[in-house]
Amino acid sequence: MTDAPARTAPDRMGHAKSLIPGLLIVTVIALASSFVAEHYGAPAMLLALLFGIAMNFLSEDPRSRPGIEFGAKTVLRIGVALLGVRISADVLGSLGWAVVALVVVATALTIGFGFAVSRLFGFKNRFAFLSAGAVAICGASAAMAIAAILPKDDRSDERLIFTVVGVTVLSTLAMVIYPVLTGGFGWDDRQAGMFIGATVHDVAQVVGAGYSISDEAGVTATLVKLLRVLMLAPVVVIAGLVIRARNVEPDPEGGRPPLVPTFVAGFVGLAVLNSLGLLPSFVVAPASAASGWALLAAIAAVGLRTVPQQILNVGPKAVGILAAETVFLAVFIGLGLTFAA
Repeated sequence: MTDAPARTAPDRMGHAKSLIPGLLIVTVIALASSFVAEHYGAPAMLLALLFGIAMNFLSEDPRSRPGIEFGAKTVLRIGVALLGVRISADVLGSLGWAVVALVVVATALTIGFGFAVSRLFGFKNRFAFLSAGAVAICGASAAMAIAAILPKDDRSDERLIFTVVGVTVLSTLAMVIYPVLTGGFGWDDRQAGMFIGATVHDVAQVVGAGYSISDEAGVTATLVKLLRVLMLAPVVVIAGLVIRARNVEPDPEGGRPPLVPTFVAGFVGLAVLNSLGLLPSFVVAPASAASGWALLAAIAAVGLRTVPQQILNVGPKAVGILAAETVFLAVFIGLGLTFAA
């Protein structure tokens, strides 16, 4: 098979110009979501998703479609890669290896639990992995990273949209309920922070729940949450290897999925550099902020590509599996902290 001819400079310029209308729409939605979230306390990811769905007719316009597609794919991968700057060696050192082991085991078991019960809820492996990975790791960000490597079909966006909505709603409920539970269990602030960081899905809700207890609980919860974010790389790499071995989704030119997705390699590389102290603060801070904006823009783009009726097609069983995975994770972490005390 002959290689496709390389793009000339005018071709590249024309392609870049074709992305502008769609990217402007995605950017406006991300800005609006952030503004509303800051002023009214709603989850920015959920707002971006809902605003995008409400304006999904724009994705039918041939002028905006290329930029929206670019936002849902390439911008997503950039956002996940930049998440690596939030990881440092201090995360592991300050928590201790017992907590690290608990989080690693909880991640693996929650994903395994998702696969085990998926058939009971009427789902196959794709939604099982997507939902359980989002619950086990870091909510909407993990869902988008996992969706980026899963074999695509006509329900891929539908599964992603519902997972993002589901984990965001469950995370918001947990932000309110879990601080009360930790007080009822008689845990100290550090244990409460560990529980919240290891069980609440999204970073913003982890911070909100942790600091609602105390500063110590807030700091601990944030560190544990970053440890869960770190689990994103090995989980995606292992899943990518399995998909590649099965050759489920050859690319359009007859190849196979890459051994390690480029965005995962970027995530790991940035995490290693930051852990070694090789990334100065004037790089880390803007890169971390850029990651958040990229993921917000990406989920807005996914929303723009989604027909509202698609969400309803997932059905109540999808709510059941997300809730079951969430309860499993909370019970496992709670038992781990209780017996470790």
